[in-house]
Amino acid sequence: MNKLVLTVLLLITGFSSISLFSQISGEAEALGLPGDNLNLYAVLNVFQDSETLEEFERAINSRATNINNLDLNNDSQVDYISVLSYDQGQFHSIVLRVAVSSSEYQDVAVIEVSKNNSGRVIVQVIGDEALYGRDYIVEPSYSRAETPNPAYTGNRTVVVRDYNYANTVVYVDSWPLVAYLFSPVFSVYISPWHWGYYPIYYFPWTPLRYYNYWGIHSHYYRSPYYRRIAYVRYPSHHSYYQRRRTTSRIVERNRRDGRYGSTYEGRVFSRPATPVSRPSRREIRRENSAPSRQQVRPSARQQNIESTRQRVQPSTRQQNIESTRQRVQPSTRQQNIESTRQRVQPSTRRQNKQPTRQRVRPSTRQQPPRSGNRTSTRQQKRKSIKSQTRESNRQQARATRSATRQTNRQIRQSAREVRRSNRSEIQKVVDKNL
Repeated sequence: MNKLVLTVLLLITGFSSISLFSQISGEAEALGLPGDNLNLYAVLNVFQDSETLEEFERAINSRATNINNLDLNNDSQVDYISVLSYDQGQFHSIVLRVAVSSSEYQDVAVIEVSKNNSGRVIVQVIGDEALYGRDYIVEPSYSRAETPNPAYTGNRTVVVRDYNYANTVVYVDSWPLVAYLFSPVFSVYISPWHWGYYPIYYFPWTPLRYYNYWGIHSHYYRSPYYRRIAYVRYPSHHSYYQRRRTTSRIVERNRRDGRYGSTYEGRVFSRPATPVSRPSRREIRRENSAPSRQQVRPSARQQNIESTRQRVQPSTRQQNIESTRQRVQPSTRQQNIESTRQRVQPSTRRQNKQPTRQRVRPSTRQQPPRSGNRTSTRQQKRKSIKSQTRESNRQQARATRSATRQTNRQIRQSAREVRRSNRSEIQKVVDKNL
């Protein structure tokens, strides 16, 4: 019996250790898209360690790092990733772009470095939708130089956490490349390398199969320094890049035809878990208002309603109605009506009506024709003004016509004189020749 118990315990511990080992090592995951061959976690790690954009471009295209494994034009050679930046003062958009052919380019990802109103800097790497799908965003999760005290105001990176929604914000002011981007020395960088023209250090090589590529970079997915989220922190900054985004028809056609699937070697990989999206304002309000609703219990409401109902009894209402009815008796009403009738006698009504009739005289009724006279005089004035303007316009037209006629006559007369003089001169020349 004891041996049986020991064997069961050993089996349980063995299975638990296997499951724990699988959680630590992690199984290979894939999006099933071309972006699987460029690990954005590794790209962000290189961006943190670089000092200039030239150094960053060289590092991601190096054979030693094996970060770049893209083959978008499907020619069995790793494509060169060029870097170009957009500077808008408060934010920088650093675009990773591949020349698919001599005339087409495809954006791979964009690194957005944004400065908030307090002067702190946040960085995000946003994968292109054609290569990574929608909302594939990587950002720092913890800093390598995290301070134990958030109130510390030194040169080290400060981490701000919101434990309610696991919304960790890491400020990257201390990164050397970030400091260089916001320095007055920085100028916009556009990579000089394009299709057919590459640097000396770059030699294209055959891309690795995805399973081998994932084995090289699998430790980035378990790193506590970077994480994946599903929302852009500064949508206005990202919209600036969206208006300049570049896509390639070759990539769309290869993706539609399934030409990028050969890198998986027929293996089936599990998809990575989608991160929790940012909670909306409505959800936050709902959660904040939930405890306030629980403060008023239904039993307390019923007690208050019953107490208010007991205060006003139907007997008191009837007593009040009867008392009010007794105050106003029908006899008093009749007495008041008769007294008011006696106050207003028929003789006084006739006397009051006569002077009011005399006040309205027939002379006042003859006032409306005056308004007709006023309108007629206004119309006459308008007609006279119109006739005067017409006459003046006619006179001006006549004067202009006469002036043009005189000028035309003068021009004709001068032309005749010129002709006569020319004829006389020609006659003189002819006479001399004879």
